[in-house]
Amino acid sequence: MTPGNSDFRRRLEEIRRIYNKRRFVRPDPLQFLYEYPDIDDREICGMMASSLAFGRVDQILKAVDRVLSVMGKHPRRYIETGAFSDFDHDFGNFYYRFVKGRQLAELCKGLKHVIQIFGSLNECFLEGFSDNHETILPALSFMTSRIREYSDPGYLLALPEKGSACKRSNLYLRWMVRKDEVDPGGWTGVAPSMLLVPLDTHMHRICRQLGFTDRRQADMNAALQATRSLRKIAPDDPVRYDFPLTRFGIHPDFDRESLVDMFPYQS
Repeated sequence: MTPGNSDFRRRLEEIRRIYNKRRFVRPDPLQFLYEYPDIDDREICGMMASSLAFGRVDQILKAVDRVLSVMGKHPRRYIETGAFSDFDHDFGNFYYRFVKGRQLAELCKGLKHVIQIFGSLNECFLEGFSDNHETILPALSFMTSRIREYSDPGYLLALPEKGSACKRSNLYLRWMVRKDEVDPGGWTGVAPSMLLVPLDTHMHRICRQLGFTDRRQADMNAALQATRSLRKIAPDDPVRYDFPLTRFGIHPDFDRESLVDMFPYQS
């Protein structure tokens, strides 16, 4: 069975039909975004949640909850009205794995800078976006560079041009651009067809197992290769399978072995 096979596509769609449900979201940092109906707040919440989306999921949720508790019900207002010294003070004692409060405060400063110039993260992203591009990669580079222009959030925000798969940034864009039962969407002007697979080691193993990429490293080239493979199956929305596939191995009710059984490995 190969990715171009009709039975392969049918099985992928069946997995999506069954598992692309909001009841399977928890535990996932995406769950926090549902609490913000206003896209101005949601895009800030999403940036914080995705930036901290590394490590054990239970610890990720605790870290994101601490950050959002500080920012209050309206994260956009917190960023827009807060002074740099407020960010330094509010996150001074924050620590998650190797990320310290200083980096989180720097990210807040970068977001404030972008909002002051462009009005929103969506508008900043669109400034670097073109329908003529193959993917959102140039726009992602533009937005990331603008956030980092006067701040240094360090590991929290990867630079695409350095070869990283930018899993957390692409996860953020999936949340912001796609709109279905799982992804809340809210951004305008960007087609889901241009999104990239949020590739971490877990999704990389799945993509190799299913034949979407043959690259051994979970880098940007692997993400691009996997996305092109998925685009052959779902040209208008290649990332539509990301959430249901990653439930296997993340959600406590599913394991990766059961997914592998559905798709016999093709070397």
